[in-house]
Amino acid sequence: MTQPAVQALQEAMGSGLLYLDTQERLRRSQDYFWYSPILEERLKDKMADVVAVPSSEEEAVRLLSVAFQQRIPVTIRGAGTGNYGQAVPLSGGMVLDTTALSRVLEIGEGYARVEGGVRLGALERRARSLGQELAIYPSTYMRSTAAGFVCGGSGGIGSVDWGSLWDGNVLGVIAWSMEEEPRRIESYGEAVRPFIHFYGTTGLITQVILRLVPRVEWEQWIASFPNLHLASAFAQTLCEKSSVKKRLVSVNEWPIPSLFEPIVSLCQEGQSNVLLEIEEDGRPTLEALVADSGGSLYRYAVASEYHRGIGLSEFTWNHTTLWAKKKDPTWTYLQASFVPEYLHEQIDAVKTRFGGDVLLHFEWIRDGSRFIPQSLPLVRFRDPSQLYEVIEFFESNQISIADPHLWVVNPGYRGMRGVDFEEIRRIKAQNDPANLLNPGKLLV
Repeated sequence: MTQPAVQALQEAMGSGLLYLDTQERLRRSQDYFWYSPILEERLKDKMADVVAVPSSEEEAVRLLSVAFQQRIPVTIRGAGTGNYGQAVPLSGGMVLDTTALSRVLEIGEGYARVEGGVRLGALERRARSLGQELAIYPSTYMRSTAAGFVCGGSGGIGSVDWGSLWDGNVLGVIAWSMEEEPRRIESYGEAVRPFIHFYGTTGLITQVILRLVPRVEWEQWIASFPNLHLASAFAQTLCEKSSVKKRLVSVNEWPIPSLFEPIVSLCQEGQSNVLLEIEEDGRPTLEALVADSGGSLYRYAVASEYHRGIGLSEFTWNHTTLWAKKKDPTWTYLQASFVPEYLHEQIDAVKTRFGGDVLLHFEWIRDGSRFIPQSLPLVRFRDPSQLYEVIEFFESNQISIADPHLWVVNPGYRGMRGVDFEEIRRIKAQNDPANLLNPGKLLV
């Protein structure tokens, strides 16, 4: 980057920070792409020429204007907890770190309006102190930012009741176009879709309105079963029990529970388990259902201990992959949707074909009136051809895959199916006419 370009960026800043040193540029040019050995090889050496951390929305907009004038590529970053290189600059340029935009602007009945850099963990605590809570949030919620979740996430804790980001859980966004005079774009309802899971390629989100729901007193439980089939059958039955509120239903086949070092002593040797967040009043129904399903039950935390210390959600979703990689770096993962009507046949097919080289865990989510066993199966990685052999086998058995080893926007997510990508490309061209926002991540 030329010195005049750097000088122009510095002049656009007020109290924000501009980093030119190699250590900060490298640190803020990476995310959790190393979950994938394919992405690690592709992205490990990518680095911005400069990192900007604006202290206000106004500074962020000025930076966009200067970057447009200087034709500087801009990669927008939150906390960097994504797994697909969303925060990695493929073309150098500037990383625009939004974490200092961290004000909670308004909390009302059923919504929170926040700046994009607000940490979801802090927002969850604030909302619960006011009798509400986030409808959904990722397992990385203590670090993840509101805009980062919208731009790079999909679902998480709470999805068993409230679905994914596309299911009305993002109520609105304020975004800015990448032009010499950036335009303020207000989007609400269905109009937010071009900003959900598009990696910041369609605009810089500076404010988000997230759905809040009434606070529930959640207890955490570990249910253990002799095998994965019994654990999965119990989970499906529990999901369909509308009389019991649920925030988390996460099934793990053995030996996945043995990877969870902080709670391994609570996991029964050789047994599959189900990690649960259940409303406090649901205990009698839960106890009866576990007994009828051939399992045993251990209460991990009472409601008064919720969000204190390590919660069970920190062993679910892609945190499971993290615990596995701590034990053995050769583990990677896939993102799969099993079919509830054929779940047990699909489990048998996968286990017969791959045995211990593919380990299954399921995060149950609501999809309209149905409950779907989403999965982030652990896969022992040897080489890309072996990984794609696994993917091909899954798809041949009607297990759909959203490939997490790609660095471009992936249309395979359940919530993105049916998205009109030609319309997205039109919006991208309108909001980013010089293709400077995270170039290379949305094929245009």
